[in-house]
Amino acid sequence: MAAQQRFAHLRQPWQSSHALLVIPVVLILVITLVDIHSPPDVHLGPALVIAPAITASFAGPRLTGFIGVLALAAQAIIGVFHGGLTTMNHVVQLVTIAVLSVLVVFLSAVRERRSRQLAQVRSVAEAAQHVLLWPLPDQIGPLQVACLYLAAEDEAQIGGDLYAATRTEHGTRVMIGDVRGKGLPAIGEAALLLGAFREAAHQHTTLPTLAAGLEQSVARYLTDFEPEDEAGERFATTLLLEIPDEDPITRLISCGHPPPLLLRPGDAVTVLVHPAPPLGVGRTGSEDYTLDVFSFEPGETLLLYTDGVIEARDPAGGFYPFTERAAQWTDTSPETLLHYMRRDLLAHVGGRLDDDAALIAIRRTTAPHPSRRHGRILRGGGSRHGSATSQ
Repeated sequence: MAAQQRFAHLRQPWQSSHALLVIPVVLILVITLVDIHSPPDVHLGPALVIAPAITASFAGPRLTGFIGVLALAAQAIIGVFHGGLTTMNHVVQLVTIAVLSVLVVFLSAVRERRSRQLAQVRSVAEAAQHVLLWPLPDQIGPLQVACLYLAAEDEAQIGGDLYAATRTEHGTRVMIGDVRGKGLPAIGEAALLLGAFREAAHQHTTLPTLAAGLEQSVARYLTDFEPEDEAGERFATTLLLEIPDEDPITRLISCGHPPPLLLRPGDAVTVLVHPAPPLGVGRTGSEDYTLDVFSFEPGETLLLYTDGVIEARDPAGGFYPFTERAAQWTDTSPETLLHYMRRDLLAHVGGRLDDDAALIAIRRTTAPHPSRRHGRILRGGGSRHGSATSQ
């Protein structure tokens, strides 16, 4: 089945280019017939070069060369009907069409080569995305999950934004972050942080110690690889979450990262956090990180994001109204929610982002054990579309 799909994928552009081949062929026939029946002082033969030029826009050098040969043959036929092939006028026209056809074929070959190179670059970028940003499963324990990544650079499918999730003994740990920079140059720092999280998430029992461990990993990397002229300029904002399977809560540490949205039916609330500085600026002790805890009930959705979302601007310079837009789709599944958010975000910016953007939607689907409920809000709450406040 996979082989058949690949064959069909390759055959589709082949069939498309051959269908379009009718256009230059018909053009050659029309020009030839009109020129043959025109007065001797009317010369339409030079227009035949349009046929290979058009072909080069949708086909490779072989088909373009084939159309060039047809155009040359058509010019020869015209010459036979208008004084013979030995006249200076027709000799010049034949040479001109031949030279221009060769030039068009050459340009078509260069374009095809560059297209293959671009396809290879995109293939490498896609492979890097799958290696670094492993696709999150649709279901992690009692959580429904969906993720979205929008790279700012056309040739990249991954950049400075990152996310990861892993199962622990009693729940799920999630990280979303944003390293300084965007596109391909930021992949190195993103790969470091993702690898460090996937290992450290199973070694530290609390989020503060996990954050401290990630800080130490980033500090070691910067010590070994940070250029002297960029000292102190490389860092990563990070949001670390721990979602127990049984307790209707979420534990969170923000290292300079935007706080998540808590979506309830018809309501979007910004969770109150006490952010620490980003990773890479010198904090190493677990006591330096504040652990925020807030309620996360069945049917509610956590929406995590990077600053590429909230800082996206429309052509007039207006920021994307993230909270207000998210509040419109609080009753949808995570996958549907991100589908709407992606379409709405790209429409707001006119189809192209200036910075990488990542979104994760997490919905709790099963009720926690009754004996483990600790209250509606431990930290969080608030009014519609506002910031959550402590109770």
